[in-house]
Formats: sequence, structure tokens, C-alpha cells
Amino acid sequence: MKILIVEDEVNIASFIEQGLRESGHEAMTAPDGEAGWELVQRERFGLLVLDVIMPGMNGLELCRRYRAAYGYASPVIMLTALGTTEDIVKGLEAGADDYLVKPFSFAELEARIQALSRRTKAAPDDHPVLTCGDLTLEKETHRVIRGGVAADLTVREYRLLEYLMLNQGTALTRQSIIRQVWDKDVGRNMNVVDVYVNYLRTKIDRDFDTRLIHTVSGVGYRMEA
Repeated sequence: MKILIVEDEVNIASFIEQGLRESGHEAMTAPDGEAGWELVQRERFGLLVLDVIMPGMNGLELCRRYRAAYGYASPVIMLTALGTTEDIVKGLEAGADDYLVKPFSFAELEARIQALSRRTKAAPDDHPVLTCGDLTLEKETHRVIRGGVAADLTVREYRLLEYLMLNQGTALTRQSIIRQVWDKDVGRNMNVVDVYVNYLRTKIDRDFDTRLIHTVSGVGYRMEA
């Protein structure tokens, strides 16, 4: 896989690049967001690894630009020294698929890359349309409609909703949601799930008499009409 590393700390960039090459990947590096943006306009990458804090264009802005221009075909992993829920949410809202808090081991980074690669290569779904009551999710177009009204969801909100709808009637733990929607265990940041469930409720439940997303006390959440 061809991977772009955008990291202003030379030692970290070299560490990641060497590890990726030894693992059989093709790796390129950029020292800042501007240089990274120039590279993604010239080269096609299977995955991007972006540091959050950089001079000039930071990783969040680069991720937003990349998603707006090239969509979501290639996963993005954010690297950050900031591990609070607020910081994680900002990265995910910018379009990142996963994140790593510094310091980290290369084995952990490689595991995340493999997990994202497996998801990208997953076989096409035999059920392109999901429904729950008057809510419809169209997988091919990523359109979400409730009661005839389209909901504008971020990529993370969409993935969360899809997972809930695929498991209707089942009480899902926050841990299982993290593993399926974020491809990782965020440990102490489990309340990221609560933040995103509230985002979803605002967009698909708040203006309707019937609630579809239910809190299961002591467990997590369940979707049911």
C-alpha cells in the first residue's frame, strides 16, 4: 500500500517511514500540511497518516481539504499528543477514520492500518438499503432519510447509524460500538460514543414523536422502532 506520512517531527516521520517500508508498504513523507496537500494533488495514496499539530496548515485542516476534494476511499489516521475526548472528536469530525495518541508503538500503528485495509476491501453488501420505522439508510448513496426528510450526517455519524441499524433490537455496549465504528478500543474515552449518539439523536430523533435510538441503562444503546 502507498502511504503518505505528514509529520513535522523528523524523528517520528523517519521512524514511521522505516517501519512501513520494512512491512512492505510504499511510504512518502511531507514535513507539514502545505507540503502534504501538494503531494496528495499529485500522487494517489491508499492511506494517510497525519499529525494534528503542525505549523501552517495543521492535520485537521489537511484532512478536511482532502475529504472535500477526494472523498472517503482512502482511510486517514491522525497522530496527536492530545488524547481528550474533545480532541478526538475534532479529528473524527474532520474526516479521520482512526487516531493514535503519542507516544505509540509501530506495531499498534500497523495493526490500525491492517484493520482499516480489511474494512476498505470488504465484500459488497447484499442489503444496500436498511430501514427502521420511517428511517431509511441507502448504502450506495449514503443517503439517510426519515419521514421524507434527508439527514445530513458526517462519515462517523453515518457509520454509527449503520451499525445500530444492522443490529436493531440488540443492546450494544459502548465497547462494541467503539470496536466496530472506530476500529479500536479508546479506553478512557468511551464517552466519545455518547457524544456521537447525541449528534445522531439531534439529526434523526429530535423532531419526531417516535424515538428510534434508546439508552440501555448500564449497557449502551439499542435501535428499535
